[in-house]
Amino acid sequence: MKEKKYRVDWEVVEEIVVLHRSQGGWAKELNLISWNGEDPKFDVRWWNADKTRIGKGFTFTKGELEILYKTLPEALHI
Repeated sequence: MKEKKYRVDWEVVEEIVVLHRSQGGWAKELNLISWNGEDPKFDVRWWNADKTRIGKGFTFTKGELEILYKTLPEALHI
């Protein structure tokens, strides 16, 4: 089976918050990202210092993030 290679382009539209920094210089961040020229989405992901490399993460629409926001207090027992 031949492995497919995909090119992913991104634009950081808005940097919102750094959640954690590793000793290796990577940061887990919440940002507003446009992937491949599409409408921006909220994204939690690992980034290297100059944002030229990305790690694993999650992307959310505004609606999905609103559901998460409403659910978290109950899930965290706050």
